[in-house]
Amino acid sequence: MKKKPAPKPKSKTSKTSGKPGRRAGPKAAAGGGILPARAHRADAVRSTPSSAKAQREALAAARTAIDAALAKKALLPVLIDVSGRASYTDYIGIVSGRSDRQVDAIADHVHKVMQESGRRLLGREGTHNGRWALLDFGDVVLHIFYHPVREMFDIESLWIDAPRVRLQVPPDAMVVPGDASAGL
Repeated sequence: MKKKPAPKPKSKTSKTSGKPGRRAGPKAAAGGGILPARAHRADAVRSTPSSAKAQREALAAARTAIDAALAKKALLPVLIDVSGRASYTDYIGIVSGRSDRQVDAIADHVHKVMQESGRRLLGREGTHNGRWALLDFGDVVLHIFYHPVREMFDIESLWIDAPRVRLQVPPDAMVVPGDASAGL
C-alpha cells in the first residue's frame, strides 16, 4: 500500500490579491489585515546592514525619526532594536499622541524631516484617521498611536525580549495622557 505524500502547508495570502503577504498594522497581533509581500516591490527591498556603518546609519535614522516626533510633542517614545530578530526592519519606534490631530501632525512632520535627511518613505498606513499611523522607511518603522489605542494594542509586548535603545527624552514627553497628577 502506497503512502500519500503529506499535504503542503498553505502560506498566508492576501484575500484580495491571492499573493503571499505579511500581516500589518496594530491588528497584526490579533490576526488582522494582510499586506502584499515586499518582495514584489523591488525598489522597496530593505538593505541588509552588513556592516557596522550601515547599522550606525540605521540607528541615526531611527533617532532622527524619534526626535522629529518629539518636536511635535509626541509622548512616551520607545525605540526597539530588532536587527537580527526581524527580517523587515532594524528598528521599531513607538510614540503616542494626545489627540487624533496630533497623531496626524506627528506623522506628517516625521515624514517631512526624514525626507529632508534623504530617507525615502516606503510605506504609510493608517494615516488621516488619527488613531494610528505607521511610517516605513525600510530599516526604521515608526508607529504613532493615539495613546488609548497604543495601550490597547501594546505593540511593545510583542518585542519584550528585544533590547531598547536609550533615548534622551524631555520630562514633558514622559507624561501619560489622562494622568490626574499631570494636570493634562
